[in-house]
Amino acid sequence: MTATKGAGVIVRFEGDVFRWDARTDSDWYFVALPPALSDDVREMQTYRRGFGGVRVEATIGGSTWRTSIFPQAGGVYVLPLKRAVRDAEGIDPGAGVEVDLVVLDA
Repeated sequence: MTATKGAGVIVRFEGDVFRWDARTDSDWYFVALPPALSDDVREMQTYRRGFGGVRVEATIGGSTWRTSIFPQAGGVYVLPLKRAVRDAEGIDPGAGVEVDLVVLDA
């Protein structure tokens, strides 16, 4: 699904939650955008933030928050899932989630 909302673009995708394992003491969890969607975001991005981040508004279940997605090796963007969202939505590592994403930096 793709539609426009104000200045942004709305997309829906599904992905599996994974833990950032670059540091063993990390409590950072992410979901990767599909490669084709990551390519679309890269093409529409008009403003580059630190670390190549793109501002977004994300919704999973009843939780909506603003954050940034970040490019990773392999060319996909990843969406960080903060603890409050994971707790509120009962999201465990490895779980599949459906995400509605509004790309604000487009």
